[in-house]
Amino acid sequence: NFNRHYAEHSGYFQTKKDYLNEATKTENEGETTTDIKYYDSNSGNLLFSAPKGRTMQEFLVESRAHGWPSFRDQEVNWEHVRVLKDGETVSTAGTHLGHNLPDRTGNRY
Repeated sequence: NFNRHYAEHSGYFQTKKDYLNEATKTENEGETTTDIKYYDSNSGNLLFSAPKGRTMQEFLVESRAHGWPSFRDQEVNWEHVRVLKDGETVSTAGTHLGHNLPDRTGNRY
């Protein structure tokens, strides 16, 4: 399961009702301390915790605009995530996680 060539289609995460229900619940309740944790499908290691440094609404708006959950530097667990020279973002277990696509506000994974 070390897929380094393909990703799920843009918007796929929006078809996952449990994910959206959890995120929307957090967003609607205005909770600022609750985040969603994202784990490596190969190793089970924690890769991302979001949102951090922004609201759930800001996280969801950005993620919907780009088609995939979009993480910022402070949301990355650098113990288990690496960015290769070509911008590809991978877990230390070899799982393809996407690419670093910086914008005017900084790195975005």
